[in-house]
Amino acid sequence: MPGQYREMLAWLAEETASGAGHQLAFLTQRRNYEPPAGVTKILYRPHHSPAKDAYGLSRVWEEAAGTGYGAVEALITHEKKTGFRPDLVVGHTGWGEMLFLKELWPDVPVLGFFEYFYLAQGAAVGFDPAEPVSAHAPYLLHARNTVPFANLHAVDRLTAPTEWQASLFPPLFRQNMYVCHDGIRTDRLLPDAEVQLELGRLERPLTREDEVFTYVARNMERMRGFHIFMRALPRILKARPKARAIIIGGNDSSYDPASKSRGGFRAELEREVGAAVDWTRVHFIGQVPYADFQKVVQLSRCHIYLTKPFVLSWSLLEAMAMEAPIVASDVAPVREAVTHGETGRLVDFFQPEALADEVADMLARPEAYGEMRRAAREHVVKTYDFRTVCLPRHVAEMNALVPAAAGHITL
Repeated sequence: MPGQYREMLAWLAEETASGAGHQLAFLTQRRNYEPPAGVTKILYRPHHSPAKDAYGLSRVWEEAAGTGYGAVEALITHEKKTGFRPDLVVGHTGWGEMLFLKELWPDVPVLGFFEYFYLAQGAAVGFDPAEPVSAHAPYLLHARNTVPFANLHAVDRLTAPTEWQASLFPPLFRQNMYVCHDGIRTDRLLPDAEVQLELGRLERPLTREDEVFTYVARNMERMRGFHIFMRALPRILKARPKARAIIIGGNDSSYDPASKSRGGFRAELEREVGAAVDWTRVHFIGQVPYADFQKVVQLSRCHIYLTKPFVLSWSLLEAMAMEAPIVASDVAPVREAVTHGETGRLVDFFQPEALADEVADMLARPEAYGEMRRAAREHVVKTYDFRTVCLPRHVAEMNALVPAAAGHITL
């Protein structure tokens, strides 16, 4: 919570506060999050969780079913206490909460967010030759798709955030699916020529005059190319003796199996590049508040975005909106957002030397990339802006599901 509904929830809450008359409830397991004023938080816990030794082919379904039934139990209790019955349910279908809503409220329309369909070929699995795919992988991945398959008939309309993510789903899904991103607040994500950033071990704040390059991920993992970034680091720092790297991200696991190495995946890569790196110019600042993330990106003379063919990160679009020059991996989901030579530079995911050379050139010649930076922001404003592009489409789709007598959302 709020996940993909970060902007939508905030906007609906603002509309409610200004007298729009909406009743908003958010179902979540997250106890330590306070929603915006006017939003009721409905806490639930899974009714059942699979055992550690659960059968691999049914484990994901077992967990989703336990989550879904726990969610329904919480909604039943809340309805009995308050009388609240929604006119529309909007939610992510990946974890199971949406599975049994039609059994509880058969006539309530449901709009389901479908984020990812697992494939044994053509996406993240099998992309990296250094990570051999188990013979069991195709069966396990197909078993994971039990959850979206079950949700297909538990919703009235489907949405996916990008064309590439939508393309992963079979035709049966796509015939009732529309594509629209969650949306980026480009009106708030702006470049700032006067930005300054203080780091503990430096005597003065960093400014746009400094050669700063950046890397951002929720966690530092292979999925988001952290190992490629680290292998490019020595060459970048050697080419640009005054450059500094700022890395945002945790040392846990979001998508990949946890590293078995002492100190986690970050320490594993630090040992690999070792003495080839001037560590006094490398700043790992962990997971930071959103305002600090913005400052780091606004400061960046070159922002590196690496990913396997997987879900597209908000951080790429946010960096483009703030006119940070982009060097990114040349994979299908990124090509949907970045055009090589026009709104960013694309490099082969497996070529850290090529990555380093692109970054070094951006650091050396910032004036050469001014037009590209401005074109990147213009593209994001035109294609992914929340208020002018994404919100109107989502609201239209939501209203189309709700009978006029129940009242519609107005822009």
